[in-house]
Amino acid sequence: MKKINLTFAAFLLSIFTFAQTADQSDWVAGVPDACTSITVGKLASADGSVITSHTDDSHRTRSWIDIVPAKKHEKGEVVPMYKRVKNDSLAMPAYAHVRIGEIPQVAETYGYINTAYPSLNTKQLGIGESTFGGRKELQSDAGLIDCQRLCRLMLERETTARGAIRLAGELLAKYGWNDYGEALTIADKNEVWHFEVVGPGKGKVGAVWAAQRVPDDHISVNANASTIKEIDLDNPDYFMASENVFQIAFENGWFDPDKETFRFCYAYAPHSRGSLASRRREWRVFDLLAPSLGLDPNAENYPFSVKPDTLVTLEKLMSVFKDYYEGTPFDMRKTLTVTDDSGKTVISPLASPHMPYDANKLFKINGGWGWLGERTIARWYTMYATIIQLRNWLPDEIGGVEWLAMDNVASSVYVPIYGSVTDLAPQYKTPGRVNGYTLESAWWIFNRLGTLTSQRWGDMHKDVDAVWGPWQRSLLDNQKEIEAEALKLYKKKNPAKTIEFLTNYSGEQGEKTMKEAIRLGDFLWTKYDEKF
Repeated sequence: MKKINLTFAAFLLSIFTFAQTADQSDWVAGVPDACTSITVGKLASADGSVITSHTDDSHRTRSWIDIVPAKKHEKGEVVPMYKRVKNDSLAMPAYAHVRIGEIPQVAETYGYINTAYPSLNTKQLGIGESTFGGRKELQSDAGLIDCQRLCRLMLERETTARGAIRLAGELLAKYGWNDYGEALTIADKNEVWHFEVVGPGKGKVGAVWAAQRVPDDHISVNANASTIKEIDLDNPDYFMASENVFQIAFENGWFDPDKETFRFCYAYAPHSRGSLASRRREWRVFDLLAPSLGLDPNAENYPFSVKPDTLVTLEKLMSVFKDYYEGTPFDMRKTLTVTDDSGKTVISPLASPHMPYDANKLFKINGGWGWLGERTIARWYTMYATIIQLRNWLPDEIGGVEWLAMDNVASSVYVPIYGSVTDLAPQYKTPGRVNGYTLESAWWIFNRLGTLTSQRWGDMHKDVDAVWGPWQRSLLDNQKEIEAEALKLYKKKNPAKTIEFLTNYSGEQGEKTMKEAIRLGDFLWTKYDEKF
């Protein structure tokens, strides 16, 4: 063949580039995963909900999800603690969880939705997550608690964001943090906080942390960069911190009180403020929800939180998570004009955030690939995504709902999972990813659709949007009617029936949506078979 297949050539070259640079984030920030969390205060949301969220942008974390029920525990029971280590011995990259110790269990624990980072409990406490890395010298293997375990402990033992933060402070002081720098976006039915934590230093037990509350009429975001700056501990309604928060920075020469104002992000994670991959997402979230601010897309810093121009709906937030900078100077749907060997000018796509590769570094687009370069909010390597809605005017059985999407949000759809449910559709519980392809697994179902759609994104995403757009609106529109029915059951003093009703509803919607995802994938194979 004389004609050059430029798209396929770009694919091969960028796969090579990816293989060469995949460990860059480890070296720069100590972070193999990269996630986005957006938070919304109750006066900033359209219906008064408090919202936190999370995209688990990692193909190492587990793909299966289950429900851990509330439990009563015997005296002397313990909670095992684990360290995550890379495991490449299975069909797909994964983490092995190596037991490193234990801590005492409490008498009674709440039930929760057990995503890779446990996310919502039965008392309307929700958590999102975003890794920012921090200074490598702070990470300590002497500690027992990592991010996933801390999320679990918070959800099992607490009902409020403030209580969860205080619990974290107590546990980490006693048992120690062994992870890199993390931001947890912790919400209850009244307020939402950002909690940022790093280790105490090599060989030490403890942690350094700060927490800042998002004002009720504001939104905020964490996109793999520390965003907490000045902290005012004389204002406990908005700030909390570990006792050593200033001391550790001073002792290590990262903060001079005679020359500068203390800023948590510059003391403990200065590299993260230099990352385009983080800053551009921060800007994009604020620009989509508060465009009147006219924020500079190239700025090093943005406000911790901002007031949105209009109240934020769930549908709007879902659209933000599907974003790929469309219509901005940073739109990654780039093209390259090349002359093939017959003299014909060929225009070929270079890079797309929805494709299973990136050509950014190869062609030096928007700062290159990786931690310091460009990336969008929607990503091909998302394992799952959550938008957690918490509401103080409803009983806990109904008020907490996790909108769950599998794989790349741009080609997926959010399904409502109520925090009180006792079971999930079986496909969510199937740990199929690490065992190889199967349509019995929710992740594989949506990964199949997303990977297929990415091969001709410009055409196929229109077919996908034509199905998922109305589907998503229907799920959102049905929420009011479903919850009204659930509330009727609850008012009849039958919370068990309420929970059964919501469990059945969430399960049915999950199964219907996955069947539609399979059908949609089959349709795309048929329609585009002759066009590949």
